[in-house]
Amino acid sequence: TFVRVRFSSGGGGGFRGGGNWATDWPDSDLNFSFRLHELTALETDPNGKILELTDEALFDYPWLYLIEPGRMSLSEAEVAGLRKYLLNGGFLMVDDFWGEYEWDNFYREIKRVFPDREPIELPLEHEIFHLVYDLKMKPQVPSMHFWQNTGLTYERQDAAEVHYRALFDDKGRMMAIICHNTDLGDGWEREGED
Repeated sequence: TFVRVRFSSGGGGGFRGGGNWATDWPDSDLNFSFRLHELTALETDPNGKILELTDEALFDYPWLYLIEPGRMSLSEAEVAGLRKYLLNGGFLMVDDFWGEYEWDNFYREIKRVFPDREPIELPLEHEIFHLVYDLKMKPQVPSMHFWQNTGLTYERQDAAEVHYRALFDDKGRMMAIICHNTDLGDGWEREGED
């Protein structure tokens, strides 16, 4: 089940005034679930869910998607909920934030969740880039409209280099992948358009 995180703060209009967490929703979530089922034969819930980090139902789902955390400001309850979820076996994918200002803000927030853990840059040789497809480079996906207008794969001058970082638990299990200077969700949302 595709579970999108609704965080309570961070500003921005997002989809229908829903906040940054709602960017690319619902099409990215629907298309991702459909294509995952099609390409892997995994059974997927086509409807997905939107949950808050304080929702006990979070623990019923192994995978969370958190988007546009560049201005996110988590409450203490959200910090505690995310920490508990990840340490109890959950996995988080963070996506669609660009440049140094947004990285610095996200980094401050994730350090509140795990003060003693550091996000580690993943090399291209890491298995996550070779599971379904054998990627030859780390993907950098801009919004479709930005690409059409500029031909660039990055949306800001300080965002030319794509980063995939991960957080690991004490046993070496990846708890989170942090996709910075890329917008994979826009590719899922727009995959049938261009």
